[in-house]
Amino acid sequence: MTDTNAAPPAAPEDLVGGETGIRIVAQFVRDFSFESPLAPDSLRAGGAPPAIDMGVEMNARGRPDGLFEVDLKLSARATRDEQPVFHVEVMYGGLFQIAGVPESELEAVLLIECPRFLFPYARRLISDVTTEGGFPPFLIDPIDFAGVYAARKAQAEGVVVGNA
Repeated sequence: MTDTNAAPPAAPEDLVGGETGIRIVAQFVRDFSFESPLAPDSLRAGGAPPAIDMGVEMNARGRPDGLFEVDLKLSARATRDEQPVFHVEVMYGGLFQIAGVPESELEAVLLIECPRFLFPYARRLISDVTTEGGFPPFLIDPIDFAGVYAARKAQAEGVVVGNA
């Protein structure tokens, strides 16, 4: 999930005097893919709406300069009658400066709060490329990053989440 063994910056420019905060230093597309293997036939309206399988992954790592890289990976695979309609995947990254956060809370900040900053941009890329691919805009619903984080953490610890 994370590698947070990086020392905080010696004197953060925008976060001084012991302030707690998150500053986005940079945002970038690390990887981006769109496939519509059966186009133009898959563009014809008709039949059942496609089934959508969504995937969400978050990863973070500390850097020697005290900053943190956070990656948000969103993927969507649409199929109709077991035939591929489209597959889109984006790995959207951010470089963050984080100050005043206790070590015990750093992983949660990196894997909940930072992806919240990145999500609208990754969501827009997916919407734009599906539109350019000839489909209606595919707008991903807001994601509960705290819930995803808690579920993944429980899974990693071998805790069963759900009904008993």
